[in-house]
Amino acid sequence: MSERSRPNSGLLGGMVQLAGSSDGAPTPQTQRAKTFVQQKKTIYPVHEKLHDYLRKYHRATDIELTYDSLMQFNNAYPLEDEDGNDTLWRVVAYEPVIMRELNEKLTRAYAKMKTEGDISVIENLAVERIDYCEFGNSHPFRIRIVNRFNDNYDHFYVKQADTSRIYGLELEHLLSPNRITYLVRENTLFEEHIAGVPGDQFIENYFKRKSLNKVRIAKEFIKFNERCFVRLLGDMRCYNYVVDITPDFEGEQYRVRSIDFDQQCYEGQLNVYCPHRYDNNQPVVDLCAQYINPATVRQYQVEERVLIARRYRAVAARVRHIIDCMRYAPCSSYNKVQELVEGLNEYHGVDRFTGCQNMAEILERQLDMSLAVARRNVRTMNERNIGRL
Repeated sequence: MSERSRPNSGLLGGMVQLAGSSDGAPTPQTQRAKTFVQQKKTIYPVHEKLHDYLRKYHRATDIELTYDSLMQFNNAYPLEDEDGNDTLWRVVAYEPVIMRELNEKLTRAYAKMKTEGDISVIENLAVERIDYCEFGNSHPFRIRIVNRFNDNYDHFYVKQADTSRIYGLELEHLLSPNRITYLVRENTLFEEHIAGVPGDQFIENYFKRKSLNKVRIAKEFIKFNERCFVRLLGDMRCYNYVVDITPDFEGEQYRVRSIDFDQQCYEGQLNVYCPHRYDNNQPVVDLCAQYINPATVRQYQVEERVLIARRYRAVAARVRHIIDCMRYAPCSSYNKVQELVEGLNEYHGVDRFTGCQNMAEILERQLDMSLAVARRNVRTMNERNIGRL
């Protein structure tokens, strides 16, 4: 079996090859393509099996607000950024009587998310603005909440609840280094705002800064790439993630965080699940190629898989439960499932995915293979280190 088709190559058919590996020509599944996500995504309603899961783990809510109630706006105008560019968001307006009702319900929803329902805090809160976005699959509303005493503001989102998105949020919470707050009522999703610099703005503006630690951002992108691939989170184009920057006593630390989860286990093309395959992420890939050698890429990939494996062990029953929901509450079509089966078999150089009938079975085997590989790589690295003593 060639190096590029071994399971322990992780994303070496991509990241390492771009970083200068001599593994040879990429397979068709690892060749760069211009676009992967071309059609509007089908929204899969929340199945009762998934509702049971949400109730068990306190993700269900009785908030007296629905997505449809926010669709009653009677006017909208473009929201521009500080440079006068269209943000693709529209500020929406409502009749006064409707707005008064929405203000109360939205502040209560915010309190439910932040304080588990302590409504005493809403006396200080007000809805300053409601934005609506027609771009994207969920057509979200972004709610700007302001503290009336100090003008400090925060945001949260109201979206159409979609099975794929809920799976993505939950797996992010369980398997990534990030915690996520969200609540679901029937087919309405309430989702917290994830702070950070949008990826496209980070690439355009921060790459020019002398203070940018290029090695650290390259390392973090490799780890982010691995997290997405291992748990099959797709469509991480540069505007679907943010970069959280933390000042440190020696420069800055970076954390790349997904902000769009509706392509969790949805598409059939393997490249969809590889952030480094998207053209608008190419500047970051070039940075990785410039500063990180293939051996170090392997090291970072192993490190990240080991961390994912540790998180998995800590919440194994809950991960198995959400995957079990996926068997009953589908999040993709049969054709996409079979396309991904072929892609993963070819990528890993196995036939283990053959026979998978749904995304639950694919994800189960993908996690099993990826995390087993991490354990083997750790043993191999330890044996090599002992041999050097």
